[in-house]
Amino acid sequence: MRIGMALNYAGGFKETVEELADFEKAGLDIVFVAEAYSFDAVSQMGFIAARTERLEIASGILPIYSRTPTLLAMTAAGLDFVSEGRFTLGIGASGPQVIEGFHGVPYNAPLGRTREIIDICRKVWRRERLQHEGKHYSLPLPEGQGTGLGKPLKIINHPVRPDIPILVAAIGPKNVELTAEIANGWEPIFYVPEKAGEVWGASLEAGRSRRDPALGELDIVGQAPLAIGDDVKGFLEFGRPMAALYIGGMGAKGKNFYNDLCRRYGWEKEAEEIQDLYLDGKKDEAAAKVPQELLEKMSLIGPESHIRERLAALKESGVTTLNVTPIAGDHKSRLALIEKIKELAAEV
Repeated sequence: MRIGMALNYAGGFKETVEELADFEKAGLDIVFVAEAYSFDAVSQMGFIAARTERLEIASGILPIYSRTPTLLAMTAAGLDFVSEGRFTLGIGASGPQVIEGFHGVPYNAPLGRTREIIDICRKVWRRERLQHEGKHYSLPLPEGQGTGLGKPLKIINHPVRPDIPILVAAIGPKNVELTAEIANGWEPIFYVPEKAGEVWGASLEAGRSRRDPALGELDIVGQAPLAIGDDVKGFLEFGRPMAALYIGGMGAKGKNFYNDLCRRYGWEKEAEEIQDLYLDGKKDEAAAKVPQELLEKMSLIGPESHIRERLAALKESGVTTLNVTPIAGDHKSRLALIEKIKELAAEV
């Protein structure tokens, strides 16, 4: 099981990357760099590539709507080049609030677009003359659109790899099925290993039944906050505000994927209460309604014996990469957590 970490740069990006070299030495395998409506992730991943030697670097995630498919492919090839083959292209649909609100682009057909984007990216990396006729993208533009001067081109540079790994963030049944069929990796949010089979098992099986064997096994990335000790249970409460934000506030009623997931996990009543309270501006009350079991099951927080049990459950459910958020008061203690979880994961 690989150990990854989401980059948290609230204290300053350059300062965080300086510390990242220590995490690399401590055994961290991969770092995930987010792009929401903050600084772009690409410039930051290039900076990380220059300051690290072994660490894999993943976008976590680049939204599929804010760049053309070809630009996503070019960006991935460029980052793979400057990192000497250490890049993973993490993509996802994000949500209508960000895509339509911040980017001004219609949020439509996420599944169809994802399939076509992945196909186009792989054509670019193989240095094919780019021709694609899809429902959502046509390359070159067809007759009657544009100037009519577009020609099939291939990327000038030779990519380091013609098969850069593609990771898709997905939680909806059809999106998970698509991911299992065509992507290299899958990253769900709020991952509860005991409920994963019930919620996503059929989708994963259906996608895998059409999967090209050349893709290899699907890398499943489980996320979890991390704290190890006999006195750390209180850290579970740190997850309440974020869970409430996503379950309650990331979308309108009927258009919130995270709320849907909470319902599919079996917490229909709580999901409705959280959303009603959050949308009514009662964020603290909404956070208080987040099920304690959800916080516990999607976390690695507790004594070492508990962490071992949770790691076994994650592995049993199919997780192959563990994306942790180490919770500690200082850099040295966070490093120690990465070293320890690396050791424990190797024993599972």
